[in-house]
Amino acid sequence: MKLPNGPQIPALLQMLRWITNPMSFMEACAKRYGEIFTIRLEKNFPPLVIVSNPQAQQQILTNDTKELEAPGEMNEEFESLLGKHSVITISGAEHQRQRQLLMPPFHGERMRNYSQVITDVTKEVISQYQIGKSFNIRSATQAITLRVIMQAVFGLYEGPRAEKLQQFLGDLLEKASSRLSVALLYFPALQRDFGPINFWGKQKRLQQEADELIYQEIRERREQADSSRTDILSLLMAARDEAGQPMTDEELRDELVTLLVAGHETTATALAWALYWIHKIPSVRQKLLQELDRLGDNPDPNIIFKLPYLNAVCSETLRIYPVGILTFPRVVKTPILLGGYELEPGTVVLGSIYLTHQREDIYPQPKQFKPERFLERQFSAYEYLPFGGGARRCIGLAFAQLEMKLALAQILSSKELELVNKGEVRPKRRGLVTGPDRPIEMVVTSQRQVKSPILQTSTV
Repeated sequence: MKLPNGPQIPALLQMLRWITNPMSFMEACAKRYGEIFTIRLEKNFPPLVIVSNPQAQQQILTNDTKELEAPGEMNEEFESLLGKHSVITISGAEHQRQRQLLMPPFHGERMRNYSQVITDVTKEVISQYQIGKSFNIRSATQAITLRVIMQAVFGLYEGPRAEKLQQFLGDLLEKASSRLSVALLYFPALQRDFGPINFWGKQKRLQQEADELIYQEIRERREQADSSRTDILSLLMAARDEAGQPMTDEELRDELVTLLVAGHETTATALAWALYWIHKIPSVRQKLLQELDRLGDNPDPNIIFKLPYLNAVCSETLRIYPVGILTFPRVVKTPILLGGYELEPGTVVLGSIYLTHQREDIYPQPKQFKPERFLERQFSAYEYLPFGGGARRCIGLAFAQLEMKLALAQILSSKELELVNKGEVRPKRRGLVTGPDRPIEMVVTSQRQVKSPILQTSTV
């Protein structure tokens, strides 16, 4: 079988480049080999065919379960953190069942019920930062998104268990975000302690302590069922599949951790990037504040969600440096013609979200932050795909967008902020996703007062 061309350096060196800086590695490959190329990460790992052409992306993502499939075994490296029952690590009928059980809390009015949680948490966190003192904006956005998940997903607001679980989960995610953690996922033989070097053991013990608290919460909820609760854990516990069966404790634990991993790090990073760009480009900040100020005090979350320029800023943030840089892998089931190559069964294919978002033919001057591009035209689901696509598209897409918009609106409306260092910040690998390559330091210069009259017209 002839695979698309790709780098000829040894597989181990390709793996090291992939672990340390996958964005520059993919850009170098695309520049030399075009919009479809093959990388080889190690001898026991299948070659990966990476595509960035929207037509090829469409062919891959619309043929899920037909010519291609997204097998759970390709995501086994996530099992050590997410578990064997996560919607990410399973496939086939089991994946379809879990996805159907997970989707209802993230749609319609149920999802909008979390607007107040997001606004209150953001207000509480951002109020802690004093005028004249610099702080890492990503630490602030991490605090916001973790607390939102604790309240909206776990249903935990206060108390010893809430505090301990929040601490354990925060520490666990921070450890999982290092490049060493990524290396351990790709090299399972290293997943053990080496004498005094016990990074893996510490991480597993931290995870076990968090798991104990999660299982305690699930057991108590089963014993003291409360149909009035609207947090996502309560909704998942009440959900039933087509056979009338609920999720097991293990399935609930794995999906809760999946929602935490997928929704905490990603949204926190996107918020940090948005605040960086908004304050790096004065015209963007000015236009956004004008739009927000027209709403007056205590605006309706539903109106905030639909603001066109705020939406454009969020969309461009997720385009220029997407937090997730790849679609989930697909494996060819029956021979297909993709990008001029006939791919045989067993071939592993990934869409590069990052490279697609950097295409000059779709996004002129792709390295420039230009929210206006999202006001001037609409992009297809295969040209713009920050949440992936197909059968594995992110379930929490709408929740993430709501959280990002409401948090930004609250922060910008209440505080005058400035970047401490206006130098360029670039993306780098952070665990399984990406993040800024240096801390984004900001300072509160003053409290902000909305000057315009209230234009609130409806309620959620």
